[in-house]
Amino acid sequence: MGDNSKISWTDASWNPVTGCSRVSPGCENCYAEALSLRFGWTKLPWSKANASANVVCHEDRLSLPIRWRRPRRVFVNSMSDLFADEVPDFFVLRVFGAMAAAPQHSFQVLTKRPARMARMLSSWSRLEVSDVARSLLSFVPHAESVYEAARNVSWPLPNVWLGTSVEDQRRADERIPHLLQTPAAVRFLSCEPLLGPIDIGLLGTMPESISKRYALVCERIQWVIVGGESGRGYRPMDERWAISIRDECRNAGVAFFFKQSAGPKPETMPHLPGADGARYRWHQYPGEISAPEKVV
Repeated sequence: MGDNSKISWTDASWNPVTGCSRVSPGCENCYAEALSLRFGWTKLPWSKANASANVVCHEDRLSLPIRWRRPRRVFVNSMSDLFADEVPDFFVLRVFGAMAAAPQHSFQVLTKRPARMARMLSSWSRLEVSDVARSLLSFVPHAESVYEAARNVSWPLPNVWLGTSVEDQRRADERIPHLLQTPAAVRFLSCEPLLGPIDIGLLGTMPESISKRYALVCERIQWVIVGGESGRGYRPMDERWAISIRDECRNAGVAFFFKQSAGPKPETMPHLPGADGARYRWHQYPGEISAPEKVV
């Protein structure tokens, strides 16, 4: 956790919660679990049966991003899932209060449990989040400059991006509808590790029985990240799967970020071929659809 993240689509990570449990095939080679067990941060494998022992909420970390003055993109819970069942509702609210009290940053919240996220955030009010934000400022010296922002927060929070992981078509069909039901200033998808071809519904090309649930997706999804799996035992990614999603995003005007191909190390071949045969780095962000960078 901390500044200068090695994850290419973010600047820093912040882990008010650590520990998790596996919920789908994308979790099979979880880097967070491997690191946590290697360094003794958790003692037991990340199964559902062990989740109550592994998932820990860190009250002392809530004010950390408020103290960071330089604006950053902050990945929230790179070592956990904020919407795991073991994280109490009140603590999730306090995390959102901390993000409201740090308007200088853009926070990237990614979950494999978007149903709980949609249910919780749809029930909150601007006043609830504002009250929590102001209470957290009492722990931060010289916080007067952001106190007014915390008192007058908008809802949904304009500096919070909410996303869900969709590693294959089944998970896309299950999770995207919940994301679309979640109040958010920015919604995004992480197709990582990409384990199969995915039609994410941006162009309305899905079967009618499914696409009806994806009404206006291209207006309500602003960013898509794609990446192959890395590390020991990584599963291969067909480059054509990533190209298909890239083209879907490009045709729909949605920001696309390609993180890496599959390989033993992170950031292996972080580029894709273009129509001219050259390879390009795609590092686009919501509201910043820049041209890809030619690398080869």
